[in-house]
Amino acid sequence: MNRFLPLLLLSVLVGTAAAGPAVTAKREGTQVVFRAGDKEMFRYHGEPAPVPRADIKEAFLRGGYLHPLLTPSGKLVSDDYPPNHIHHHGVWWAWTKTKFEDREPDFWNMGQNKGRVEFVALDDVWEKDGAAGLKARHRFVDLLASPAKTALLETWEIRATAVEGKTPRYLIDFTSTQVCAGDAPLKLPKYHYGGIGFRGHRTWDDGKTPCEFLTSEGITDRVKGNESHGKWLWTGGPVDGGTVGLTILCHPKNFRFPQPMRLNPTEPFVCFAPQQGGDMVIKPGEPYVSRYRLVIADGKPAREEADAWWKEYAEQSK
Repeated sequence: MNRFLPLLLLSVLVGTAAAGPAVTAKREGTQVVFRAGDKEMFRYHGEPAPVPRADIKEAFLRGGYLHPLLTPSGKLVSDDYPPNHIHHHGVWWAWTKTKFEDREPDFWNMGQNKGRVEFVALDDVWEKDGAAGLKARHRFVDLLASPAKTALLETWEIRATAVEGKTPRYLIDFTSTQVCAGDAPLKLPKYHYGGIGFRGHRTWDDGKTPCEFLTSEGITDRVKGNESHGKWLWTGGPVDGGTVGLTILCHPKNFRFPQPMRLNPTEPFVCFAPQQGGDMVIKPGEPYVSRYRLVIADGKPAREEADAWWKEYAEQSK
């Protein structure tokens, strides 16, 4: 067999792709704004901003997440502080059901005041060879302890690029590294959600506009897709007359790959949740590393196209 044939087939599926506009990353107040040329791609939020609405309690404020996510045509894909799930924020990370020492902090449902994720520092913002990125630190704080106690330290590394071709798209290579803050492990009992989460556009699932789904296994039904396993997951819907969406590619070295997924039955929310597969533990001295690629694009990818994106990501990031 011709050794170049697999690469040729991959290029056909992806479409002739070329580097898009150079990506920049600029600090603007407590945010880092990423742009492809003169078009905004997304923002990283550091310190929490003032409450956006009067109905939001201070307990819900947080930093350390990505929003808004915009397609190459400028259409909004994500949501932030949605009225019915105020604790959802674009792309973010939190654990839900946990055991830390003799307590059970919840870092996801912030309104319960059991736990929270705090921004710590922005260590680096960089631009090189048409790409841009950042390195930031967060901490998971147990609010059930007296005084409050940090259970977990997290580092985010972001690398963003733009791609042109059959499907112009923005790529965000995302790495989360989590380590125990002290000698106590963070136990994660089996649970149906928690981990990296994505909240889609506010009009999806508003009673008129259903959110759409597609998994690497070809599942489009959200009920059947919930708690299934996949290499990647696309979710999206109509915005301003056209379909837009986000594809989350799961790295093959991630724990319990292909990871189980949460497809919310009534909300435009998804996450990869490895703890669906059973109890897990983040132990002292053993970093928990997770890698994903986020693909923001106009339109809905065919299964073959998204498969090619995943194969390209797996090969590039070995």
